[in-house]
Amino acid sequence: MFGFFENEQAKKIKSHLLNLAALAKADGHIDAREMSFITAVGKKNGISASEVQALVSGSKGASNDLPTTDSERFDQIFDLVDMMLADGIVDETEMDFCIIMAEKLGFRKAIVGVLVRKISQGVKDGLSKDRIKEESNSFLNYNELPRPNVPA
Repeated sequence: MFGFFENEQAKKIKSHLLNLAALAKADGHIDAREMSFITAVGKKNGISASEVQALVSGSKGASNDLPTTDSERFDQIFDLVDMMLADGIVDETEMDFCIIMAEKLGFRKAIVGVLVRKISQGVKDGLSKDRIKEESNSFLNYNELPRPNVPA
């Protein structure tokens, strides 16, 4: 059972790396800083640089193994947006790809553009990932505000 969990986790990590590679390729090439970022995400998750390189060089596009928790979804869209900013140039195709991926990750279509821009602005402003996540979670859950108690 534990081995199955490890395999599922490895699949999710590789899927995330493939999504990052697809974003990097959105403008036609993978910049050295983008590749460095993808490699760093892989290493942080226990995948060697050579494995990451092999995975990225063999990738054709985004993967279908998407995260299952809200926290994992946010982490993936955060990494996608962070990588979009890695080369210092925000290409419109990269922004569009981030928005499409946010939708595929399960974020509501009505807010994905705002979410991607909020993460992007937070990264540019030097905010920590946790702070951006906290602020974004309150933004994403705006429909779930507590209702006032009205006496009967």
